[in-house]
Amino acid sequence: MEAKMSNDTDFVWGTGRRKSSVARARIRKGIGKIVINSRELDDYFSRDRDKFAVRMPLKTTKTIGKYDVFVNVHGGGLTGQAGAITLGIARALYKSDQTLADSLRGAGLLTRDSRMKERKKYGQKGARASFQWTKR
Repeated sequence: MEAKMSNDTDFVWGTGRRKSSVARARIRKGIGKIVINSRELDDYFSRDRDKFAVRMPLKTTKTIGKYDVFVNVHGGGLTGQAGAITLGIARALYKSDQTLADSLRGAGLLTRDSRMKERKKYGQKGARASFQWTKR
């Protein structure tokens, strides 16, 4: 029997994206620790809304305290990052246990939110806003 040398094999990976944020989430069996960019969840996010969003996939599948979650996230703002982390964790949970698919999909956690910032058009002030037009 051959022993596994790599510690990376017991992790399950999931990638999440939201707006311009990208999150790479790794989960493994553990005690329920959530680490984001080498910081604890409560240190990284100050808003309860964002903390709730990150815990949502674990709460929905009733796996809080069963998995350790490690996330690297970059780009965008904190709310976009929270959305990306949510999708990353949900995808990793789905990969680790296919039976969780119904509860994750039912809560809308496996669907990527494709809304992006609209680009600024030339000759205008912004994406939709234009300069004031005067008739005379």
